[in-house]
Amino acid sequence: MIHFNVPPFVGTEFKYMQEAVENHKICGDGPFTKKCNEWLENRFNANRVMLTTSGSTALDMAALLCGIKPGDEVILPSFTFSSTANSFVLAGATLVFVDIRPDTMNIDETKIEAAITEKTKVICPVHYAGVACEMDTIMDIARRHHLMVVEDAAQGVMSTYKGRALGTIGDFGCYSFHETKNYSMGEGGAIVINNPAYIEKAEILREKGTNRSQFFRGQVAKYNWVDFGDSYLQSDLNAAYLWAQLEAADEINENRLASWNRYYKAFKPLADKGILELPTIPAGCVHNAHMFYLKCKDLETRQAYIQFMKKNDILCVFHYVPLHSAPAGLKFGRFAGEDEHTTPDSDRLVRLPMYYNLAEEDIQKVIDKTLEFFE
Repeated sequence: MIHFNVPPFVGTEFKYMQEAVENHKICGDGPFTKKCNEWLENRFNANRVMLTTSGSTALDMAALLCGIKPGDEVILPSFTFSSTANSFVLAGATLVFVDIRPDTMNIDETKIEAAITEKTKVICPVHYAGVACEMDTIMDIARRHHLMVVEDAAQGVMSTYKGRALGTIGDFGCYSFHETKNYSMGEGGAIVINNPAYIEKAEILREKGTNRSQFFRGQVAKYNWVDFGDSYLQSDLNAAYLWAQLEAADEINENRLASWNRYYKAFKPLADKGILELPTIPAGCVHNAHMFYLKCKDLETRQAYIQFMKKNDILCVFHYVPLHSAPAGLKFGRFAGEDEHTTPDSDRLVRLPMYYNLAEEDIQKVIDKTLEFFE
């Protein structure tokens, strides 16, 4: 069986996890957490990065740091995972879903402005498949309307937009290190604080509402409960696992891109004939090969393709059911404008096996069977 996903493993994870245990420091903000934070800050030229328990809790933190109150509105795409929406619902916001661009499956930046009301507080672009949204336009809209921007860059670690790392462009960025991501710690994430004015508040929020971080830096004589907070600290055991992969980040990235490029080259003739559609990487965007997807002619073709591949021991899967049509989406939000592409394109999309060290013979089998089905 060719799996859809295999969590990344480079070989030094156990060594580092053992080191964490022997150091008697396996809770949050240990040595490996600090190494990961610093690596992400230096590599992505980020102001401040803090590991969290998940990409979801990174989004939770971002929503709370934006100061969202009940009745505020947040603009986001409907084609995303529930976590993107949950974090803003948790903070009390009403969700305003906007249509996507069919080329990248990202939020359509030309539809955002029409969705803004006097209640709008935040725009949350989601960088689907590690391909950047049109951030210059989004940031311009946000500045003109005095809105905050939270980048859901869960899939975007190592991707860039016009030379800038995804997650470092808005007010806050959120990464995921779930087992399905390019770099993993099983469950985990990180929040990127791009506005220095929010660093202290983020530290307090992440550390159960205490000023413990300031205490450890010697800035206060003792630490107190000073504001609302929660425990968003990632275990240092998980961070030790992640550290092994960050050390090999370029190798992992190049390996995935090689697999992605093999797929693209093999299926380009089918796309040229109009049989299917391939991912689009806009000019100025560098992606991380987070996923490779095809867009079939229609839902029936997609389902038949998935079944055909499964019979041949290859797991290919669809992706998000649009949030605005889900029970919770109907409860917590509304769709602004016309659903021109979100539902039709989500019905056609299918993801192919993509992971670090995907074997050459497995890639070839995926290609051969796909060509057999479509030709």
